[in-house]
Amino acid sequence: MAEEKLLEIKNLRKYFSVPGGAMLKAVDNVSFDIHTSETFGLVGESGCGKSTIGRTIVKLYEPSAGHIIYSGEDITKFNKAQRKNFARNVQMIFQDPYASLDARMTVGDIIGEGIDIHRLYSGAQRQEVIYDCLEKVGLHREHANRFPHEFSGGQRQRIGIARSLAINPKFIVCDEPISALDVSIQAQIVNLLIKLQNELGLTYLFIAHDLSMVKYISDRIGVMYLGKLMEMASSAEIYKKPLHPYTKALFSAIPVADPQFEKTRQRILLKGSVPSPINPPAGCRFSGRCRECMPLCKESEPELKEVSPGHFCGCHLIR
Repeated sequence: MAEEKLLEIKNLRKYFSVPGGAMLKAVDNVSFDIHTSETFGLVGESGCGKSTIGRTIVKLYEPSAGHIIYSGEDITKFNKAQRKNFARNVQMIFQDPYASLDARMTVGDIIGEGIDIHRLYSGAQRQEVIYDCLEKVGLHREHANRFPHEFSGGQRQRIGIARSLAINPKFIVCDEPISALDVSIQAQIVNLLIKLQNELGLTYLFIAHDLSMVKYISDRIGVMYLGKLMEMASSAEIYKKPLHPYTKALFSAIPVADPQFEKTRQRILLKGSVPSPINPPAGCRFSGRCRECMPLCKESEPELKEVSPGHFCGCHLIR
């Protein structure tokens, strides 16, 4: 039985105007699907466009081109009423757990804001939903009357998660939700997300820098570079057998808890810097830093192709 597609990204582009009339190509012709109740991990260097994709999905940005299809409907064509209904099903957990919370509001009001906007509950029922959300994320009822500055970073992120749960969404974009937290807290937040997914049947787009954590939480992983999707496969497959030279270099940086192995293994060090997304190179975006670059790589952009069942790669070396 085929897995049900909850979200389909088709040829998505997001360009930003910059002074001088140029265009910054943050996301350039990206396509992938996310299945119901799975976690799709999106990784890559800073500035590769992964957070832009997340923000475009939740309509914080309007796409420059392409389609975002949710439950069979193209959200790029939604009117105001349809967009409000869409917001009930799709929420976002932000990177900075402090900046994303209004310092002037109590935790109860922060969590209840979405409930009020969508007019879901009122009075005692509204309060019980707020308490329930707090308890689901490991906080207590009395925390509802406190302000964000009274909590630690990990607790603030739990509040952000509780806010996203208040209106019973089906899909949550997790935009680097652990990168601003202490290492000791990161695993707690990831385990909480897994627990909530199992209990509530949630679907995640998990955006992160920490490759080992992405492997732990994700069912499938997409690797981005300079606005392009370079490789995509199941978590186990892409870590066991990375194909794209950029993916190999990226994953070679993951530390291994074996001192003897760490002494002998060879890191793949990339030379040069990431090109400007305002004026990306012709052909393959990675050609200027690739040790295996061929003349064809600088002339023609490789197509993302399925090289084995469920494993996609955009590289001229992979036939």
